[in-house]
Amino acid sequence: MDKDVSVEVQVVSSIDQIGASDWDACAGGADPFTTHRFLLALEDSGSVGTGTGWHPQHLIARSDGQIIATMPSYIKTHSQGEYIFDHNWAHAYENAGGRYYPKLQSAVPFTPATGRRFLVRKGYEEIGFNALSQAMRQVVLNNGFSGAHVTFCTEDEAARGSALGFLQRVGQQYHWVNQGYDSFDAFLADLTSRKRKNIRRERKTAQAFGGTIHTFTGDEIQAEHWDAIWHFYQDTGARKWGTPYLSRAFFDHAHETLRGDILLILCERDGQWVAGAMNLIGADTLYGRYWGCSEMHACLHFEVCYYQAIDYAIANGLQRVEAGAQGEHKLARGYLPCPTYSLHWFGNEGFQDAVATYLDAERKAVGEDIEIITSYGPFKTLTEEPDGTDTE
Repeated sequence: MDKDVSVEVQVVSSIDQIGASDWDACAGGADPFTTHRFLLALEDSGSVGTGTGWHPQHLIARSDGQIIATMPSYIKTHSQGEYIFDHNWAHAYENAGGRYYPKLQSAVPFTPATGRRFLVRKGYEEIGFNALSQAMRQVVLNNGFSGAHVTFCTEDEAARGSALGFLQRVGQQYHWVNQGYDSFDAFLADLTSRKRKNIRRERKTAQAFGGTIHTFTGDEIQAEHWDAIWHFYQDTGARKWGTPYLSRAFFDHAHETLRGDILLILCERDGQWVAGAMNLIGADTLYGRYWGCSEMHACLHFEVCYYQAIDYAIANGLQRVEAGAQGEHKLARGYLPCPTYSLHWFGNEGFQDAVATYLDAERKAVGEDIEIITSYGPFKTLTEEPDGTDTE
């Protein structure tokens, strides 16, 4: 592709200002979160927009009249719902006399899941990426924002953005990786005997909660299932964040346009839904999103959120399970620490340099943490004896 081709970038305040086919042609369909239908559900349900602190400001790049790249982005007036925390940066910026908010944020709201943020149509990779990165900086400068941020981008995007002057930040999450397993028992065979026995004990305890665990996707999902998920989501959201991020209308939109992307795991006891989790299904990854319950049962959270997710991934040939942010307790259940990436750029050169120094040290510390935590994982490091006794 000719690097000198002319590109124009437009900023739109709603995703319905671009056709779904054009947007999705750039997004590529690897994960459900950057699809037109998911982002439209957020906007149409009022989960983002007026009064939320997430104001759509999507970037659209065109060449010769064709849309070649898009970027989900928002003007943010706070740092909630991002899961890559910059509150200390905000305090430092404002203590120095600046105004940190508003800022420009490329992200999927309320979604700590790795995926492409520079959505570039195939064949325009370099031109589209460069146009979007330059447009982000121009929006910041034109509007007097403090900076631009790209959160939970891919490793490749992080490397390319860094080469263009963005600061790279590294975090960590716990992911399960499918090593070609044909069953849950095949996965367990890779663990030390102690961890293997513990997982079997947890699954047995959870499945004795006195009810039945159901899985639903696509047209199997009914209105009553969303009522249960909304109830669980409200309870968990109120305890974690004070106010749940998503509106009830979002789940109505999900029923209409996202059912094929969603896996619900619901626990029924005495004719009532008592616990459940909502997952989204990507091309090669299952993304755990929301869990909640109306009754407490031992180990049921582990079963529904982690083990049932692994079962589904194995049965459907998925390569990964991303079980959301945080949670060192996931380690003992086969979820290992993996790096996550974000990009940051500040219009103030002095602040850019200060954050760069901080991130250099942080990246080193995160890398060391990942190495150390992985060494404490449940997987065998030495061959087990035939009777199943570890030799380590």
